[in-house]
Amino acid sequence: MLGQLVTSFVSTAAFAILFNVPRSTIIQCGFIGMVGWMMYVSTQLIPLDPILSTLMASFLVTVISQFFARIYKTPVIVFSVAGIIPLVPGGLAYDAMKNAVLNHYDLAVQLAAKAFMLSGAIAIGLVFSEVLNQLFRRRVK
Repeated sequence: MLGQLVTSFVSTAAFAILFNVPRSTIIQCGFIGMVGWMMYVSTQLIPLDPILSTLMASFLVTVISQFFARIYKTPVIVFSVAGIIPLVPGGLAYDAMKNAVLNHYDLAVQLAAKAFMLSGAIAIGLVFSEVLNQLFRRRVK
């Protein structure tokens, strides 16, 4: 588990550097990615469906991103884009394409559908958190 946390922190921080985020926020971006991955892995131990785990982790990533955006006076996208990197199903999409090329269409369609649903779960988690944030901010005003 510790190795996964360190790897997710480093990969998220590396993508933050790649995305040219401000230098003062690279550590925070790495932390957000690490927390999101920790949420995903811990919900997989329960075990929950990977799609629900991804949804919950992306929701948490966005909540923490909004919190950090207020603290560091930075746009939310700086933290949320870097923070969801560990959750992106890139390996699954690669396997789907590889199986399509190898004419294993039945497996390719299954993997592509799962990658699509995981990507949708990420998007729904990001949007749902933002909607709740907007509702909360309107209530407070």
